[in-house]
Amino acid sequence: QVQLVESGGGLVQPGGSLRLSCAASGTGSGFSIGTMGWYRQAPGKQRELVAISPSTGSTNYADSVKGRFTISRDNAKNTVFLEMNSLKPEDTAVYYCNADLMSGRIRLRSYWGQGTQVTVSS
Repeated sequence: QVQLVESGGGLVQPGGSLRLSCAASGTGSGFSIGTMGWYRQAPGKQRELVAISPSTGSTNYADSVKGRFTISRDNAKNTVFLEMNSLKPEDTAVYYCNADLMSGRIRLRSYWGQGTQVTVSS
């Protein structure tokens, strides 16, 4: 059973920075982690994509965070990071990590972390 453990959320003032981390464990022998990403859900809104990082290939970002957020990953540790700069109040949300469990090139299922709160407020 894959588990995703997130960390790094908190309260920050507008214009500030935060770094989120998410470590995947329990993939099991013969399996691997594929695409990893970050999503967020603000109160009263649907969950939305923030950024994704395939195991190989280009990253993708929501237009609202381009130029401010950077996703990166450590494949050896099955860990994904989200560096968030120039934070705005509208970035306030619960941020969720997502990861795909792969068997070779076959995507078996997707897993979610428990979420970490990011609050941008003065």
